Amino acid sequence: MAVCRWERSPMNTRAQIGLLPDGKRLHLSDGPIDIVLQAFGATSHVHEAYRAAADRFLSVLDELCAELPLLREPVFAGTVAPTGRIARRMFHAVLPYAANVFITPMAAVAGAVAEEILHSMDVAAPGLSRAYVNDGGDIALYIGDGERFSVGMVDRPEQPSLFGATLLDSVQPVRGVATSGWRGRSFSFGIADAVTVLARTAAMADAAATIIGNAVDLPLHPAIIRRAACELAPDSDLSDRLVTVDVGGLTAREVRSALGYGVECAADLINGGLIEAAALRLQGETRVVSQAVNLMKSERLHIRESGNLMAPRA
Repeated sequence: MAVCRWERSPMNTRAQIGLLPDGKRLHLSDGPIDIVLQAFGATSHVHEAYRAAADRFLSVLDELCAELPLLREPVFAGTVAPTGRIARRMFHAVLPYAANVFITPMAAVAGAVAEEILHSMDVAAPGLSRAYVNDGGDIALYIGDGERFSVGMVDRPEQPSLFGATLLDSVQPVRGVATSGWRGRSFSFGIADAVTVLARTAAMADAAATIIGNAVDLPLHPAIIRRAACELAPDSDLSDRLVTVDVGGLTAREVRSALGYGVECAADLINGGLIEAAALRLQGETRVVSQAVNLMKSERLHIRESGNLMAPRA
């Protein structure tokens, strides 16, 4: 679940928007939101898409702040949905889990923001061939007919070494990729180094990665250190719930056991139509769960001690 500090400023003087040194990718930054995006196609279409993304981005943070108290509350059956477009994406992404686990709309905030920015680009420039919006590792994708993206995965943000990769094309239903785990910028109840999820939307992938990451766990294990979320971030939507801050060495059997819980959870989500595939990583071991064999093949995963997603590559 994302840890966000929402701070308002008049006239949105906070936002920083500009091309990165490569002249191809656009960087959007405002408070806790940090986005890198890229569009592919005719130059005029790319320029229109970037202009639309920048215009939409200026109001995103204030829009979310307006409903922040509601977005920090756990979702239950019958909970009133928020009104903002991004907030509604967040709400509907977590709603399928509300009856069984604690979850707030904040579990899908990064993916929902990425979706909204991508939507604005597509509306302004429908002639794009491909585009991605990467919000801190949670990615929304547009893949035109006959196009494809290669997405790489890492489990340690401070050591961005690939432990896996998958190829996504226009025929497949995946348009969202997200990663969760205790090592990343998010808090987690579980001990996964990284859980990467492929789903139909970025918000759905974001919520599911949180759920599966929480499931990879060994409750009460002495090598796992947890602290109340509010001690680490007073404004956390997780309040005083315990989140993982360190995981000591585990035996091979313990790693298999913890990953097994996550695999079972991921399989349930695939069977329920909520995700398409997931890759789970813990202390050098990886498990892949996929309905479509060609969507994410385990033999393509380069298992190395190396969660965030790297930007898609052409």
